[in-house]
Amino acid sequence: MRLQHATWQEVETYLQRATGIILPIGSTEQHGPNGLVGTDALCPELIAWTLGERHDVLVGPTQNLGMAQHHLAFPGTISLRPSTLLAVLRDTILSLSRHGFTHLFFLNGHGGNIATINAAFAEVHADHSLQGQGSPVELTLHNWFAGRRGRELAESLYGVAEGGHATPSEVSLSWFACPEAVKSVSLSPRVAPSGSAQCDADEFRRRFPDGRMGSDPSLASIEHGQRFLEAGVADAWEAYQAFTGV
Repeated sequence: MRLQHATWQEVETYLQRATGIILPIGSTEQHGPNGLVGTDALCPELIAWTLGERHDVLVGPTQNLGMAQHHLAFPGTISLRPSTLLAVLRDTILSLSRHGFTHLFFLNGHGGNIATINAAFAEVHADHSLQGQGSPVELTLHNWFAGRRGRELAESLYGVAEGGHATPSEVSLSWFACPEAVKSVSLSPRVAPSGSAQCDADEFRRRFPDGRMGSDPSLASIEHGQRFLEAGVADAWEAYQAFTGV
């Protein structure tokens, strides 16, 4: 079930049989000419919702805003500061821990979030360690795009044209989530230039004029998106089971 659709009594009942929760997290940022601004949140959200339905695991609300400063030269991108995201994650973790959740599984859709998510985990553990207490909560991060099955599928379908940002795999999955929002555009060049995203927003746009990094998302399709969903669900469920011991 989804936390937003439950009553507090239903959450209390859930906690009597399970103390794990899946927390989708992503970003709101440009994804090239045919990618949706919400891609990085839509992808882990769909995987998380599917996991919740199939395996009766509680799914928390999606954290839609993340670390996207290098995309701010493209309209529609919304970025948090690292300190802001860290504070939001820390308070989210402490809130859920107070209620008795012991295993928080963050299902991430944006590579730029990784460092800050891990920093938030360190902050929470430091709070307890500095007080001479053991932490009552276990925390882990799973990046859907880095799962074995998903990576192998992307390699078989796209090869080097998968690229690093606005990839055909993530565009496909977001289209499967929102088929009414599929875009058909011409891309030139077909495969975007590659390079580093370690720069400010204006420099990023100079390096990658249409927002893509080494990718050819014209290869994306709804049918591929369904396949990435199944791969992503299998990868995430395997990781969740190893984490929680269910």
